[in-house]
Amino acid sequence: MPDFNQYENDFLNRLTRVVEEHLSDENFGVSELAEAINMSRSNLLRRLKKSTGLSVSLFIRKVRLKHAMELLIDSSQNVTEVSYAVGFSSTSYFIKCFREEYGFPPGEASKRWQPVQPISQVEDKPADGKSKLAWGLAVVTALIFMIAYFAFKTSSQSAPTQLEKSIAVLPFKNDSGDSTNVYLINGLLESTLNNLQKIKDLRVVSRTSSEKYRNTFKSIPEIAKELNVSYFVEGSGQKIGNEILLNIQLIEAGTDRHLWAKQYSRQVTSIFELQEEIAISIAAEIQAIITPQEQNLIEKKPTNNLEAYDYFLKGQNEFSKTTNEGFREAIRFFNEALELDPEFARAHAGIAICYYYLDMFKQEKEYLTEINNHSDKALLYDPKLDEALMSKALYYMHNGEYMQAVPYLEKALEYNPNSAPVINMLSDFYANISPNTGKYLEYALKGVQLNVAAYDSVTTSFFYLNLSNALIQTGFVDEALKYVDVSLGFNPENPFSKYVKAYMLYAQNHDWDETRRLIIKEWEKDTTRLDILQDVAKAYYYKRDYDSAYYYFKKFIAQRDAAQLDIYRHQHGTIALVFEKMGFKKEAEAYFADYKDFAEHDQSIYKGLNLSVYYAHFGDLEKSLAYMDSFSEEDNYMYWVVLFPDDPLTDKIKDLPEYKRLTKKIETKFWKNHDRIRASLENKGLLKPLIEFK
Repeated sequence: MPDFNQYENDFLNRLTRVVEEHLSDENFGVSELAEAINMSRSNLLRRLKKSTGLSVSLFIRKVRLKHAMELLIDSSQNVTEVSYAVGFSSTSYFIKCFREEYGFPPGEASKRWQPVQPISQVEDKPADGKSKLAWGLAVVTALIFMIAYFAFKTSSQSAPTQLEKSIAVLPFKNDSGDSTNVYLINGLLESTLNNLQKIKDLRVVSRTSSEKYRNTFKSIPEIAKELNVSYFVEGSGQKIGNEILLNIQLIEAGTDRHLWAKQYSRQVTSIFELQEEIAISIAAEIQAIITPQEQNLIEKKPTNNLEAYDYFLKGQNEFSKTTNEGFREAIRFFNEALELDPEFARAHAGIAICYYYLDMFKQEKEYLTEINNHSDKALLYDPKLDEALMSKALYYMHNGEYMQAVPYLEKALEYNPNSAPVINMLSDFYANISPNTGKYLEYALKGVQLNVAAYDSVTTSFFYLNLSNALIQTGFVDEALKYVDVSLGFNPENPFSKYVKAYMLYAQNHDWDETRRLIIKEWEKDTTRLDILQDVAKAYYYKRDYDSAYYYFKKFIAQRDAAQLDIYRHQHGTIALVFEKMGFKKEAEAYFADYKDFAEHDQSIYKGLNLSVYYAHFGDLEKSLAYMDSFSEEDNYMYWVVLFPDDPLTDKIKDLPEYKRLTKKIETKFWKNHDRIRASLENKGLLKPLIEFK
């Protein structure tokens, strides 16, 4: 039997007494207990976890249930009366918890409860003359804590594995017959989600992912498998006059077991405190650590004007429809909120984001000034608001100033680590604007974890294609093949997945003939695809079959010119060499000149590599090796650099010892970086399987 020292005994006894003093108060929870003993929530959680292995809410529940057992055995109260007496407002939930604790329903307590005999038939009686029943119950209390302590200390043998701190907030239900209350219930959902997303120790899937299950008939374990989360929050509520009635439940996803449930009855004037309490209670139950900064962000009131907040919630509900009409209605409601509170930062940010989406696909930027003005005001009134930071980033992106957007996106992610829109924007930035394979992969993985179920199967297929592309660019060949197959599983007709898979298979088997066959097969499905056509030509180019390469490059150029497209300039060196080999020197010179101009103005990390191959072909070995040496100092370059080192443009220098040394350095550096990225992602839990597919 474990040896409890006196210090721990005193601590546990003190906690028990405080809970007992508030036994019938259903609202007495983790926050109230922490305040009563002058401890922070996080310190109380750590201390109790260390002492007993229990969460604070589970500890409170055990004390309530112990006293319920006493009342059922030693009083004439029925089950309903006992449930209210020990702080359970829901009799059905009390019965469920009681059965889980003791193995039988409370109605059978007097028949099935076996009192614990005093150890070794102890003859000493309590000095204060307490009854034998009270003494026996005191022993029971001690045994409860001892058993819990022992069970958790020997967890390697019997305790379940600690679940990942991942959670989805399912759509809340409107319990009233008044559909005009929907915006308020959705607002409570949004605020619960938003507060949980601020906690870095949690992984919180996006609202759009959860929204798909609003009217589903799937079970919790089925949804858990699709979303890959360990916990769910379910909620329902209604507004009656100035009172909000809300029911919240926390469910263990894999077992559909209810871990925690609470009924809230609050005046509308307490809506912000209610939102804060819900999030913190849920986080405490699954033992998520909340930092002081996160606590401050959760506690911050968005506005002191409740009428303004009501308009904001109505606007937020319209925004969630993601239609142009919805965006315009949202702007109207947000402006109504600003009439009442001109310093309402979330309303300003909401307007800026709505204008961005209204303007996004327009050739002429109509709302650039509005986006800028409202994002600036949002930041002025709340510089730590993630929506404000995101709105300013959207302004810079909309204005083509992409590098200016990054600090705002990164700061937004600091304040909201689970923001799927910000993560997706950063993934796209590091894939296309400023290539960085390590960051691209990290954000692509995070994006899939948070937002994978948010779309239809066709869009989800592209989502996984993006992930597989990020994986292959960083050298994760097996993982890339796995997720490109996932992409094809969602949409077998994805016009890009099989095309990209051909190169992934080459990384595995190094069979150029097979790769070329697969690429041509995809091109023949749609001969207007310029992206595949130029790769068909390159497949022959790398085999030094210049006749065939010329045939396909001529097709490529003709189609590109007909469409008046200025794309693939980075391939002009390759095209130039093919034309030169075929005897078309004038055309070759023009393409070489354009390739040099492109390379000299290239702002990416590949500038040195592009110039190196250019000077290699023209025999300027000193410049070529100097540029290659410069490129060898770069980081986070794509796997293709290592996978295709035998470029015909480098034929004049490829046998030089210095060139071989540099290519070996580049390859070694790539795989060292690959190992660092793998270690970093594994440490962050990002490389384990995200969803198991049949």
